[in-house]
Amino acid sequence: MNPFFPNRKVYQGIADRRQMFRMFDRHAQRPERDHVDAGSLYSGEWFEVGPVEHDYMLEILPPLWMRGEMFGLREFLTDSITSVFYTLRIDGKTRYFHAYCDLNVPRSPAEMRDAIVERESWPVKAMTREERLEHIWSATHDEYRGYAGDRWLPEHCGKRTVLCYGGRQGAMPKLLDELTDDEIAAKLPVHLRHLPLAVAA
Repeated sequence: MNPFFPNRKVYQGIADRRQMFRMFDRHAQRPERDHVDAGSLYSGEWFEVGPVEHDYMLEILPPLWMRGEMFGLREFLTDSITSVFYTLRIDGKTRYFHAYCDLNVPRSPAEMRDAIVERESWPVKAMTREERLEHIWSATHDEYRGYAGDRWLPEHCGKRTVLCYGGRQGAMPKLLDELTDDEIAAKLPVHLRHLPLAVAA
């Protein structure tokens, strides 16, 4: 449906409880939700949360397992994908993260931890184009995002769309992956618009 990079950051900044719960199922509107396995959509997604949100999720249910700086939830999103929460020391600060890991993949939680630490240890604050698009998708309310349907060309059906202002034509849905740099900048919050563009490794 959508090409995704493994172990991808999907939100910039620290998600509060409302945003955290929204992002737990940020593909809720996907077509054929009840008939298509969404494992590939969610597996590898991660974002930062606050200490209160981390502790709330630890206390809400007994974890499936705990290992050092991480614990996994016993409620699975799909057959083998579940939420894993991390407490990580990065550049001298304790930070908290949520990720979806496929427990059928050996070392998936550990590899995710390493990917988060590597990404958050970049010497310069920057964002890749993919991270900008994922942040826009995560931050856009359901009423203003969706999926291409029958009115789109067949090769675009099922791809993610967001509502864009089209001048005299008014607001129109546009494929998320085809947003221009100006459209991306307009949809990002001010403090993220002028970050340098990083190239994904």
